[in-house]
Amino acid sequence: MKLFIAIAMLSLISIGAFLLITNHNKDITDTPTPMSTQTTETPVATTVAPKERTMLVAGGCFWCVESDIEKLPGVIKAVSGYAGGTTQNPTYETYSQSGHKEVVEVTFDENVVTFREVAIYAIKHMDPTDGEGSFYDRGVSYGPALYFETAEQKEVLDALIKTIDENGPYEKTLAVAIIERPLFFAAEDYHQDYYKGTLSALKYQYYRNASGRDKFIEKNWGTDTGPTLHWEITNQNTMTQTNWKNYEKPDKAILKQTMEALAFKVTQEDGTERAGTSPLDKEYGRGIYVDILSGEPLFSSRDKFDSGTGWPSFTAAITGDAVTEHEDNTFFSTRTEVRSKIADNHLGHVFPDGPTERGGLRYCMNGVALRFVPEAQMPAAGYSDYLKDL
Repeated sequence: MKLFIAIAMLSLISIGAFLLITNHNKDITDTPTPMSTQTTETPVATTVAPKERTMLVAGGCFWCVESDIEKLPGVIKAVSGYAGGTTQNPTYETYSQSGHKEVVEVTFDENVVTFREVAIYAIKHMDPTDGEGSFYDRGVSYGPALYFETAEQKEVLDALIKTIDENGPYEKTLAVAIIERPLFFAAEDYHQDYYKGTLSALKYQYYRNASGRDKFIEKNWGTDTGPTLHWEITNQNTMTQTNWKNYEKPDKAILKQTMEALAFKVTQEDGTERAGTSPLDKEYGRGIYVDILSGEPLFSSRDKFDSGTGWPSFTAAITGDAVTEHEDNTFFSTRTEVRSKIADNHLGHVFPDGPTERGGLRYCMNGVALRFVPEAQMPAAGYSDYLKDL
């Protein structure tokens, strides 16, 4: 059907052709300036090379899958192609007969986006309930599939299908095949970035509109088309707000697949966000700052100040035992690391160059390790006992 549409469109293109006239992250350490009257610090910038990984995704027409997946932050490139059949070097004319599927090989930076997040995003942009085709393109060559290379990846995909079946918006159960990754064969050059071509863009848009893909996505997900699942966020927030005293930290492998990539890097791998990138640096409303995972209270707006460093800064923790402090000898210096007491997450460092009139300490925190709970929301969130600390 796709080939038929493409041929039909050629005549339209010939008539209307004359009308036709797209990170690398920096990891900045919160190393302080030498002791002086300043309260700012000179960050030491280091370039973090992309941690490139690839995965295969099948979701029907590879023009559409490629177009959507390239828009996901952290995706470096997407290549249309064929996989899973019985022949070598298939072509667009022969891939279906030899059992190949239309697939897209996704290259992504694992520092930015995880394998699981790519899979979530892909599912949200296909019809994962139709195992016999994709919209009006029929046959298993267009059927949805996600591919794994390791037992851990298979577990991630199996669990993902299960949670979407249990909590997702679809009227039918998912029919996404979970398959061990086979050889991948790139499609012909003219299929790559098909949606961007001067003439092919018209054919692509006509095909996509007629297929009903966008209407299906909007019906099931609305504007929630990002690489997260809203019920996981809701459940996590509920847990962190009410049960933080009994919080039990999941295994690191699970955290890596469920947390935002930067939050995982900072809290679990002692990383540092870039200065000036956290909205919490400029947050000065009344409220408390809690651990991103456990929800345990860590800091109060009462103690927040503008250090000029680009990181959220406080003169003290919300209580004397809210955080733990540890000697840190990395980056050729001795610093004092700050971690949350219950979740044991890396938060940042404390330095002796804070405002002297407020005790002289500067708790320099990574905003991505924190969550701000405004004063008005504290009672409902289970933090009434901390209203006195504002």
